[in-house]
Amino acid sequence: MIRAAMTMWRERSMQLIALTEKVDESQRDEVITKIEGLLDDREKLQPHIAEPFTDEERDAGQELMQLEKEVLTNLARFMKDIRTNISESQAKKENINSYTNPYGKMIQDGAYYDTKQ
Repeated sequence: MIRAAMTMWRERSMQLIALTEKVDESQRDEVITKIEGLLDDREKLQPHIAEPFTDEERDAGQELMQLEKEVLTNLARFMKDIRTNISESQAKKENINSYTNPYGKMIQDGAYYDTKQ
């Protein structure tokens, strides 16, 4: 018989994998909130998963270890996508600012002074 904490951990892991598969940017805030909730639930379950384990629980534990690797990979990819979007938006913002103020990033070294600035 497998402990309820282990089965709940597996369910939460499967939900995390499903959430991080493909996310629209418009729903990203909701998904992040759900991910945080699932991670909190799993953190509360962790103390209940301790030795001694039965043979059946050991087999289930091996499956949980594989699921955990997949969860970590998906979360890392999800965070990378967020970072990429942030850097793209910052680059776009800088590009727009360079069009509105083309002389904004010029360095004045004293050798040539542009009076139009």
